[in-house]
Amino acid sequence: MWFTSDNAAGAAPGVIEAMARADEGPAMAYGADAVTERARGLVREVLGAPDAAVHFVATGTAANALALATLTPPWGAIWCHDHAHVEEDECGAPEFFTGGAKLVKLAGGDGRIAPAALDAAIGATGGAVHHVQKGALSLTQATEAGTVYSAADLRALAGAAKAAGASVHLDGTRFANALAATGASPAEMSHEAGVDILCLGFTKNGALAAEAVVIFDDRLAWEFELRRKRAGHLFSKMRFVAAQVAALLEEDRWLRLAEHANRMAADLAAGLSALPGVRILHPVEANLVFAELPRAAHEAARAKGAAYHNWAGDAGPDHVTVRLVCSHATGADEVDALLAACRAG
Repeated sequence: MWFTSDNAAGAAPGVIEAMARADEGPAMAYGADAVTERARGLVREVLGAPDAAVHFVATGTAANALALATLTPPWGAIWCHDHAHVEEDECGAPEFFTGGAKLVKLAGGDGRIAPAALDAAIGATGGAVHHVQKGALSLTQATEAGTVYSAADLRALAGAAKAAGASVHLDGTRFANALAATGASPAEMSHEAGVDILCLGFTKNGALAAEAVVIFDDRLAWEFELRRKRAGHLFSKMRFVAAQVAALLEEDRWLRLAEHANRMAADLAAGLSALPGVRILHPVEANLVFAELPRAAHEAARAKGAAYHNWAGDAGPDHVTVRLVCSHATGADEVDALLAACRAG
């Protein structure tokens, strides 16, 4: 019963085998090899972006921070949600790599930036030399609350940012889960919506350590390469990172894995909703479930070995707020076991 994070899951089927195949003999270093070039081609094909620059790093923090540094000068504002990963969980990496750009937090229910909040922030940014200037809008897909933006939502928010002269970054660490939830195409959810740089996540969806940074504006590509090298994220044996991406994109494995994780989360939420005293805190659209559990149910689940995170929230003395995350490796038996343990409480 492991629901702490989709980062906790092991490699998806085919990933380690792909890395082993990439180990057959020598290859050119620093991404100048056939495996990496094939992975780049698959990313471009999936996104319907034949001219996009595609670069690989090993962590989502590196992807986001380097992408935002490419888009935002040190005197720029990065508009993001109150609870965006770049704000709460990256140890100041965006500020560090941008050389001091200011993260401006925006409100919005269920993890999504409210259009009115963005409009207000745009209106309050720029102008006199005393003020931080317009830089970039950072969106998270799926959100930290486990919800998703529709393609129309993305277009509207990105359009407002672009009209103000700002760029658009999409933290797509759970991009596959959002696609599986909405049925939108990868193109509709990225460059067709106005995204300049997409950080396309694979680690949470079955890779060991692999993320792709997809740059749709070719004027930004060389700067990103320089920043990646200077930051120490240009791996000499890049083929082992790229092989993971290729293995997941082949035959739409990445989408099938995300669909499974989403389905497990939906089943878990439905089962919890049927229990007395349980409240689901956000719509369950991707693979995360936030809930208030009766303290007795929480303690019973813990006693049975359930692993998940307690979450910030004023649930009162008789309830506990928790976050439960399903992954490609979550089994229906684990969901059933957790629900049974909660019932026993």
